[in-house]
Amino acid sequence: MEEITDALDRAAPGHFTKTPPKGAQAQMRLLTKAAKGDTAAVAARLGVSRRTVERYLAGQRKTPRSALRQALAREVRRAWQPGIRRQARKKAATSTGITVEVWAHFGYTAPVGTTDEPRLRHLTVHLPPAYADRLFTAQEQGAGDRTMREIMAEGFQEIYFKDGGRAAGLEVEFTRIQAIDVQY
Repeated sequence: MEEITDALDRAAPGHFTKTPPKGAQAQMRLLTKAAKGDTAAVAARLGVSRRTVERYLAGQRKTPRSALRQALAREVRRAWQPGIRRQARKKAATSTGITVEVWAHFGYTAPVGTTDEPRLRHLTVHLPPAYADRLFTAQEQGAGDRTMREIMAEGFQEIYFKDGGRAAGLEVEFTRIQAIDVQY
């Protein structure tokens, strides 16, 4: 599961200036346009056949089943207003940073005499633009969730746990995300 990538994608609609299309036919049109007319690519993204995509485009089908409805919503959210999304990400990566609220297990590698048992924590941390830029760049390059977790763990380590140099030698491990929300 790509929890961090999904959280970054869920943050984008807060910047949209118009609402995305609601009907299945309009959503399929949007995805087909974003894929430059390649219905096979749209079908692969949605997990359906090419013919199913063509039927929705022609208006022969109107009401998608639950799995397709969820896939459509996810993919439309990713494809809607790419220019607005790009501007918001650029602003976060250059000036404002991102705010991450997470329920997850954090483990530590620290000097002798301290506990390193992972434990559940609820954190809300503002990560500076450098970490936002690294996360967005990794996502655009198709990095997996492991890479995204490492970047985020480093940000939590430096900003929250070390607090500007307080705990030298502390290494933070970020595991078992129960809930994550990102705002930028």
